[in-house]
Amino acid sequence: MNRKFVVYIVAFAAFLGPFTQTIYTPVLPEVASQFHTTSFVVNLTISVFTFFLAIMQIVYGPLTDSKGRRKVILFGISLYVIASLGCFLSKSIELLLVFRALQAIGIAAGSVVGVTVISDLFDGKERGQAMGTFQMMVSLGPVLGPVIGGFLSGLFNFHSVFLVLAATGMLVLICNYTFLPETKPDNGEAANFQLRGFVVILQNQIGSSIIYLGFIQYYVLYNFLVFLPNILSERYGLSAEQKGLVFLPMSLGIVVGSFFGGKIQARIDGKKVIVLTTFLNVSSVLFFLIFYSISIGWLLAGISCFGLFLGLSLPVQTTLLTGVFMKNRATAVGAYNFFRYMGMAFSPIVGSLFYHMGGYFLLFGFIVLVYLAFALLLSRRLLGVQA
Repeated sequence: MNRKFVVYIVAFAAFLGPFTQTIYTPVLPEVASQFHTTSFVVNLTISVFTFFLAIMQIVYGPLTDSKGRRKVILFGISLYVIASLGCFLSKSIELLLVFRALQAIGIAAGSVVGVTVISDLFDGKERGQAMGTFQMMVSLGPVLGPVIGGFLSGLFNFHSVFLVLAATGMLVLICNYTFLPETKPDNGEAANFQLRGFVVILQNQIGSSIIYLGFIQYYVLYNFLVFLPNILSERYGLSAEQKGLVFLPMSLGIVVGSFFGGKIQARIDGKKVIVLTTFLNVSSVLFFLIFYSISIGWLLAGISCFGLFLGLSLPVQTTLLTGVFMKNRATAVGAYNFFRYMGMAFSPIVGSLFYHMGGYFLLFGFIVLVYLAFALLLSRRLLGVQA
């Protein structure tokens, strides 16, 4: 068994979740026109996907601990492929909503099983490096989605997006079926499907700290993804293609950060890395708030730094989390992913409220204040530093 190759095939499965979530956001107006419906109903196809992606994390976690890794991920990807074909063939917005929900229910298995498999196969320094590779790929999903979706829709139509997703899902299914072994330890006790397991995880100081941090990080990330295109249109008059390219520096920052975040754990205590990168992320959002309207260069610097520091933190979080919860690591990962996806879901809703109340200043100013308060709390909880 080539363990490094296994990391890539499970990472690709996990990548498909956030990638599928955002891939056709650039053409939502065209979807509304095609199905003769409102933008609100079309936006539900994003919200429904996010909701089920989040809910299924707390379902797949215990199932993966009890039933095994291989069975769960093969079922999930198979359902995803079928649902993607259903989206491609949908002739009404109602059918599209149903198949988008099924897409999410299927591919939600990828992120839970992926982290769990890596934790099964690697220990110590190797686990940190493998987590870095995994997070590097997964974190590209929400950023590359709009870029590739816009490109495909421009060449063909929005239906082509779902056909490409189905073909990609089939490739991932074949790779996992062929090369992924069952990695569940034989000597571990099977976890029961019960809510008490999640309560225990949230009562743990390290577990709850990482889970709540994941919520905040992805809330902030999706504020950038949702509101940055408006800034680029209103302030700088960029075209759709140019706006897509603006996301690439942040994407590159996440890739580079995740790569080095996986390696840095061997030299620096993971708790210190998490606290430091959280304060750096606060600084990068504050930098963006101050300088985004001055020039496109300063704006790019702000989002690039945010992506870099986010990337540095992600593999450290999953390494610490799976190290604390050895017997029910999939359940812990499921809870972690659930809160991250909830951050994604709340971001456009809460962000829109603050934007309508006070524009971008209140929108990102609120983020800075809450993020800073949590960073101070995090330093006290993980390092014992009095805030």
